[in-house]
Amino acid sequence: ANNYLGLSNHPRLVEAANKALHSHGYGLSSVRFICGTQDIHKQLEKKISEFHHTEDTILYPSCFDANAGLFEALLTSEDAIISDALNHASIIDGIRLCKAQRLRYKHMDMADLEEKLKEAQGARIRLIATDGVFSMDGDIAHLKEIRSLADKYQAVVFIDECHATGFFGPTGRGTDEHCGVLGEIDIINSTLGKALGGATGGYTTGRADVIEILRQKSRPYLFSNSLAPAMVGAAIETFKMLSTTTELRDKLEENTKFFRQELTGAGFNIRPGTHPIVPIMLGDAKLAGAMAKRLLEKGVYVVGFSYPVVPKGQARIRVQLSAAHERKDLEEVVAAFKGVGKELGVI
Repeated sequence: ANNYLGLSNHPRLVEAANKALHSHGYGLSSVRFICGTQDIHKQLEKKISEFHHTEDTILYPSCFDANAGLFEALLTSEDAIISDALNHASIIDGIRLCKAQRLRYKHMDMADLEEKLKEAQGARIRLIATDGVFSMDGDIAHLKEIRSLADKYQAVVFIDECHATGFFGPTGRGTDEHCGVLGEIDIINSTLGKALGGATGGYTTGRADVIEILRQKSRPYLFSNSLAPAMVGAAIETFKMLSTTTELRDKLEENTKFFRQELTGAGFNIRPGTHPIVPIMLGDAKLAGAMAKRLLEKGVYVVGFSYPVVPKGQARIRVQLSAAHERKDLEEVVAAFKGVGKELGVI
């Protein structure tokens, strides 16, 4: 699952959600601009901005909605979007909703990105769009280089941080912190539904002028019900926790290092990296399905991924580590992988 920090059933978040439920009610039956804004919604937006070192934040029902509502509100046919070839489906769908010129650069290829930026020099606004961390491979965008190219060609940088917020970087601020450009990214979209408690909700955070445009024009914000008070109360508590300690983030890092080292040492073909997304590359779709089935029989729940979710010939099993995993859990998983891997001729 995407429960990176093990917060999905954390007692502090359950208590905070219950308190907000009793103090602010179950739901608001309204969009934000009519009667759907409570004090806690503004508090959460402030907490998110402080966490990301940004100027302002706007909440959405999900990050999919945040991605769907961004591009159409900001860009016109006079503008251009330069997008990584492997961006998440929600980014692709959001881009399709706007009339901007679309250019796609090869996955994490900075030379190709520069060529596309040159092509787009006639545009009014040039927006570079990329995942911070790519969910299928755990690849980390070259944000320092992207920021440098954006400055060179007067472009705006947008990143989707769903697989980074809360646990990636020295204090869990995300890919921008990991890459040394914290506070230098123009627009960040992320989710409350993964590491930050695993429930629901998303947001856009960044420049104040961008957030103000979204409040006036972003359709998923204008025409979707406000985030429920219980979700907001729990999310506020999450940011309080993450702003005072890195304990969970540090444990996740230790778990990730251990698991990657053990499986690499056993002979599995793993995409290199430091992210808790660990793809075990198998190539064959049938093999990936068979391996996932055998692991489930041994008490390990993993899913095989194959085309069209990933490119042809790149079938894999994707493991996601969590701070909720204890060392004995990981040792059992490693043993199961070794046993099934030998049984199926993978190692």
